[in-house]
Amino acid sequence: MAYQAGGQWPVPRPVPESPEAQSYLRDYATYLEAVPFPSVVLDHRWDVVLANAAFTSLFRDVGPHPTALPDDNLLRFVLFHPDAASVLGDHEAGWCLPLLARFAETLERHGHDPVLQTIRREIAQDPLMEAAYRQGLPHWVRAMGEDAVEHDGAVRTLLHPDPRRPATECRIVCETPRTLSEMGYTRMTMVPREAPASAPRRVRRPRRTAGHLSVVPAPED
Repeated sequence: MAYQAGGQWPVPRPVPESPEAQSYLRDYATYLEAVPFPSVVLDHRWDVVLANAAFTSLFRDVGPHPTALPDDNLLRFVLFHPDAASVLGDHEAGWCLPLLARFAETLERHGHDPVLQTIRREIAQDPLMEAAYRQGLPHWVRAMGEDAVEHDGAVRTLLHPDPRRPATECRIVCETPRTLSEMGYTRMTMVPREAPASAPRRVRRPRRTAGHLSVVPAPED
């Protein structure tokens, strides 16, 4: 079992089987919980291995979904959950397209991974997202540059579930200790930055629907 701060996950995770590795993950979960910012440990499939309470709180108003909950698989949440844009501001350019680009790179390295292949099929089932993946994404990377794909150091927008709090920027910090890296995991932390004085208060955004990527024009009726 993989461990979240505060207890075990309810379902098995593909974690190392050695007692030493599991002991390390338990202790790392305790360490992660002491971090006041949303912080998460992911495997190469974007499955969530560990997450702290701040991460869970950020997504507390997200509705149920059979495959795309944020504390289950972060990539699926960003791409497929209709509530993703209600938490992740500038959802398409700030979150969806960078993760799609990283997914394409990961698929090249782990092409036979069944979970990644399933996500690829889910992308293909959405005509606009498939077009974005095949045509729109390469154009976006050329226009924005390779730095737009990199998570570490990127500044992105968060919409806190507390409606009294304004939209805020966060700095993505990817800092992975050697032991986690050897297990095939990476750690990502969202460090909030002071909101600009003119930042608008958070407004609940409508649930998005399939075919949401503007890098591909909507088909004419």
